[in-house]
Amino acid sequence: MLNQRYAAIDQGTTGTRVVVFDESGHYHSPMSIPHKQITLNSGWVEHDPEEILANIIKCLHSCEVVDAIGIAHQGESIVAWDADSKRPLYNAIVWQDLRTEKTIQELKNAGFESIVQSKSGLPLDPYFSASKMGWIIKNVVGAKTLADKNKLRLGTMDAFFLDRLCGVFVTDYNSASRTSLLNIHTLEWDPQLCEIFGVPIHCLPTLSDNIGNFGAINLDGHLTPVTAVIVDQFAGTFGHGCRNKGDAKITFGTGAFLQALTGPEIPQTHETGLLPTLCWKFPKEAAVFGLDGGVYNAASAVNWARKIGLFDQFDELSDFRAESAIQRGLAFVPALSGLGCPYWDRSAAGMWAGLSLDTDKKDMMQSVLEGIAARSAEVIFAMEKISPLGQSISVDGGLSSNQYFKQFLANLLQKNIESPANREVTALGAALLARKGLGISHEMPVKRNSTITRPDGTNMQGVMAQYRDIIARSRQLRH
Repeated sequence: MLNQRYAAIDQGTTGTRVVVFDESGHYHSPMSIPHKQITLNSGWVEHDPEEILANIIKCLHSCEVVDAIGIAHQGESIVAWDADSKRPLYNAIVWQDLRTEKTIQELKNAGFESIVQSKSGLPLDPYFSASKMGWIIKNVVGAKTLADKNKLRLGTMDAFFLDRLCGVFVTDYNSASRTSLLNIHTLEWDPQLCEIFGVPIHCLPTLSDNIGNFGAINLDGHLTPVTAVIVDQFAGTFGHGCRNKGDAKITFGTGAFLQALTGPEIPQTHETGLLPTLCWKFPKEAAVFGLDGGVYNAASAVNWARKIGLFDQFDELSDFRAESAIQRGLAFVPALSGLGCPYWDRSAAGMWAGLSLDTDKKDMMQSVLEGIAARSAEVIFAMEKISPLGQSISVDGGLSSNQYFKQFLANLLQKNIESPANREVTALGAALLARKGLGISHEMPVKRNSTITRPDGTNMQGVMAQYRDIIARSRQLRH
């Protein structure tokens, strides 16, 4: 009998939620739980992995009986734990964490960036997992001793969840590709990369396809299989319906995360600042590759603007002057955590250009939204130089509900911006993959009603050139 319900665990940067889908495409979310953000030092961001694990279990127990579980997780965040006790040695170090900036600079100075990039596809940046794992080995009491005894386990958070919930020490190819330790040409952990970052290769999990049998979770005596694991952004890519070369999406969460599919070949991204990325791999099939680009600050920039008093309620962000702020000479660079793709420059800082005595809060907030859109457009333009994209870009996340933002982005890109009516695209992707992991090949009927924002004919000529000039001035400002 065809399985009827699929639970998607969406384990993100700020919280954990479960969304249950049935075969008709209907869904509901019985539980969502936030977790603590631990900031012990400037630039450090940690989570308590035990707290998050407990939240996953609570979410799963809030569901009715389901037939399969898919897990989408926060990507580059990592955990180290004892192979025997299964207890973490330290908090999870989150993808946003900057404690390894000095290490990364030392590796760049030593000439390792070309080696790392040619093998992993990733630039040297604290964002990715490997330098965090190396930090654990050097700085956490007991880590090196356990590693020497072959009792240390290191991995992205999916590996920790699966070990504790299902008793298997595995990770998927997509998650592994975000560590800087996977050779994307051989699809194996790379000994040279591990040596560069000081990560014992024997401490890493076994590699697996993104769908299949990852073991089962005991929920009130009912063994429910985990049949899909993937990084949240790529769950979103799948949930948006991206299946073919040229399909692209942007998720506007804490940062803006852009992915576009390019097919079974690794895209050539030399000197573009874009990342060739392994989107997913299914059993007995070639891996699907794509282009990836991240903008560090999106919703985080909007929340910061609210914190400093530029607005109180989000509905204030829909009524701006018809003429854009940048066309009136005011621009904002949302480099509050540095510049991500295509610059990968942590020395850059957020800045306004063009302030005057006439500038008010509304103008400044308008420029913040435009800055996020312009940074996202930079990434899309870079992608198009490598592989043509379709006429529509699918978007989700908080800013996807802001009409001014979407119209400005559509005008910049001269493409349609599609906002799916279903806001649960990350969870939908995890659920569809879990279903596929059960061996069900035919598509589930999913309503893909979208709001489409088309370019309105506004002349944006010269805007991006002006904006790039302002971005150049934001670099080397952070010490």
